[in-house]
Amino acid sequence: MAELSSDIVIVGAGVLGLCVAVELAGRGRDVCVIDPGGANASSVAAGMIAPAFESLSAEGDPDRAALFRDAAALWPDTARRLGIALDTTPAIWRGAEAPAVAARLRALGFDVHQHADRVEAPGDVRVDPALALAAMAARLPRPVLSARALDGRATDQGWALTTTASPVAARHLVLATGAAAALPGLPPDVAALIDAIEPIAGQIGRALHPLGPQGVRRGPDGYVVTTRDHWLIGATMVAGSRDLTPDPDQSRRLEAVAERLLDQTLDSPVSWTGGIRGSTADGLPLAGPAGVPGLHFALAPRRNGWLLGPLVGRIVADGIEGRPPAARAAALDPLRFSRPAG
Repeated sequence: MAELSSDIVIVGAGVLGLCVAVELAGRGRDVCVIDPGGANASSVAAGMIAPAFESLSAEGDPDRAALFRDAAALWPDTARRLGIALDTTPAIWRGAEAPAVAARLRALGFDVHQHADRVEAPGDVRVDPALALAAMAARLPRPVLSARALDGRATDQGWALTTTASPVAARHLVLATGAAAALPGLPPDVAALIDAIEPIAGQIGRALHPLGPQGVRRGPDGYVVTTRDHWLIGATMVAGSRDLTPDPDQSRRLEAVAERLLDQTLDSPVSWTGGIRGSTADGLPLAGPAGVPGLHFALAPRRNGWLLGPLVGRIVADGIEGRPPAARAAALDPLRFSRPAG
């Protein structure tokens, strides 16, 4: 098989890999994306871009809230450029704790509106993951190479990959492989960074009927996303697990959560699927140079791949081009855990 060459090769066509690819392609760079195809954590996700409500799980950290807000601010322009539809229906949090939730979010700088047991977050929006991934792939200079990367090694010219389709050579290698194990052939310190990523298994349900007002409803125990033709119900997060077998008890629990959030009985069958997310020790992705010439990470966004995608794309592209790091780049630095504090 003939060797495929490119300036930059990206392994992984989830949201982070494709956000890096379209950012680089928009800067005129030659990019090749490799992915085996099929469902991934990005495609089975709910597609929420939720800086406010995701900040609730960040223990009230104002820096994390500001990072999420800055990341979300990149989405309107990204969506316009790529032809991605943003569902701007405000997300709603429901529960008896609504006053406390509203107070916490306002203290973090979010514009929210409280109505009895509900909190509306106008800045929390959503994309359809399948349509958004397809729109990004369509903007690439060449089709995604349907293949699995088998190994990767440094060369005098950059990086060489063995894949199930053909050998690939590139000056720069971007790993956007989620929670997958490190490729054989990578330097040991790089492999150690990747293998320290914790897998998190989760299940999400789909009811294939229109059953309620369109939008996102969230609460302390789960969420439901209603579209024109289905519900999305989620989600579990089982740290350290790669088991995608749906848990019947969790399925029943999440169905009850959805009914409570919408005040409506679920009378359609629910199909359950799952994905494996990757998480670092602080819950933020690894994005940028990996400490080895020509090697870059776009890995492990935990539950915020869609929220952080365009920001990760810019940070990784800047690292490849040797530009000064963006203001938020340090928070996602792949080497942050090995550097002295302060």
